[in-house]
Amino acid sequence: MQPNFNPGDKTVYPAHGVADVVGVETKTIGQQSIAFYHLSVLGSGLKISVPVHKAEENGMRAVARDEEITELYALLRHQEIPSDRQTWNRRHRTFMEKIRTGSLFEVAEVYRDLSVLKAYKELSHGERQMLRTARSLLVNELAVARATSEDEVEAHLEAFFQN
Repeated sequence: MQPNFNPGDKTVYPAHGVADVVGVETKTIGQQSIAFYHLSVLGSGLKISVPVHKAEENGMRAVARDEEITELYALLRHQEIPSDRQTWNRRHRTFMEKIRTGSLFEVAEVYRDLSVLKAYKELSHGERQMLRTARSLLVNELAVARATSEDEVEAHLEAFFQN
């Protein structure tokens, strides 16, 4: 499979955020040649190798474009969250699954839902941790996509939830 990303490109890797593609390398494993992306996650410096043929399946994707960001802001404005009667552990599992998808919109839903919930009750330690993770992933990607500072993006996101 032909690589969709080239060295120097920025990409988003699920649950880790924005990463630089630092290289594409072909390795022979057994009798098969497999191409790998080598990623360096911004901020943490974590190094990840992803088989090119599994990148999309693993959720690796391009950084959000303007139309996706507009859609994201619409999602954050829609704050009529149905009151769920889920137990905290089921809600936690659902939110973690959404974060692991790497989808901009799934992560935004976690951020929105926990931000709205925070206005009604004190969040548990696990919920606060998830809120920080979702916020960090969004801020990181939007700052890169909009070529602006993370502080500006964070202030903009927080403004959606000011009463």
